[in-house]
Amino acid sequence: MAEKNTASIGFEKQIWDAACVLRGNLDASEYKSVVLGLIFLKYISDRFEDKYNELVAEGDGFEEDMDEYISEGIFFVPESARWNVIASNAHTEEIGTIIDDAMRAIEKENKRLKDILPKNFARPELDKRRLGDVVDLFTNIQMIEHGNEKDILGRTYEYCLSMFAEQEGKRGGEFFTPSCVVRTLVEVLKPFRGRVYEKGVIYLMKLKKAEIQDLNLIVKMKMDMFTEVGSIVLLQDNAEEKIYAKYKKLYQEEKLCHYLVYEDDNVIACGGAIIKEDVPFCFFKTPMYGYILDVYCVPEKRRNGYASRIMERLISWLQDKEIHNIKLKPSATGREMYEKFGFGDSGEMELWL
Repeated sequence: MAEKNTASIGFEKQIWDAACVLRGNLDASEYKSVVLGLIFLKYISDRFEDKYNELVAEGDGFEEDMDEYISEGIFFVPESARWNVIASNAHTEEIGTIIDDAMRAIEKENKRLKDILPKNFARPELDKRRLGDVVDLFTNIQMIEHGNEKDILGRTYEYCLSMFAEQEGKRGGEFFTPSCVVRTLVEVLKPFRGRVYEKGVIYLMKLKKAEIQDLNLIVKMKMDMFTEVGSIVLLQDNAEEKIYAKYKKLYQEEKLCHYLVYEDDNVIACGGAIIKEDVPFCFFKTPMYGYILDVYCVPEKRRNGYASRIMERLISWLQDKEIHNIKLKPSATGREMYEKFGFGDSGEMELWL
């Protein structure tokens, strides 16, 4: 049998051509997460629909039984998140929000996916007309028809990552290692048994939601940030201990959340969001809002999109907490990124969701 090309699945160019519709004025690093997220959503939707139709044909009424899907390694897709709903709303102004809500609904029903799927389709700089066009193109591509034996999702990711790396130039190599390079490494190493792992073929970055035991690390990075900007906080007695105690209390109250970016086993970036209350001036419900804090990346890893990925997760966390207003005080270098997320400038930058 002839050896299969590691990125030859017959329809990968269709996927890439669809991705290019989104490009517009966005950099490859900007629309990469959007495209890869849509690929994943379409793939699990196709697999779900295939099994759903099979169960309907059996006539036993189990087509909405989650166990029927989980037992075969298929993610359960709730009705509001199914591709036919997305496709029917492709050319509405709400398409970005509909996709974001679909991602949240899928995460809710499939605990393995919690805090993993991208939920950045509603952001203002993403052209919703172009997004609708991509949804149309994906609707006409039935991924499941190409068979599971070719690892459709993995091969599609590999092809698109290679194209993104080409678009990003040198920086693309941080996220993708061409299969020809991997094969050369294996041939040089000449392993005789066991498995060879080359993590360069996938993202080096790992994004993790922080837990209370991560607070020492978070506070240390905050102090590094204060040191870099020369903050007067450093002049306070026991500043680090006071910040730790305050953060611990907020974590216990579930009013504070951080995300950490790992490269190998080292944390290279972090960012947090806090739920705050305005002091009420009358007997109405205390207004709640989110506040972004502690967005910091070690100097040698900046301008790689890590802060943007953290911001996506923090905004999503605040939305899940039903917070509709977010504020922050931007640094001079961070202002451009926050503007891309739709923050307006009124002293503090502000975003209404």
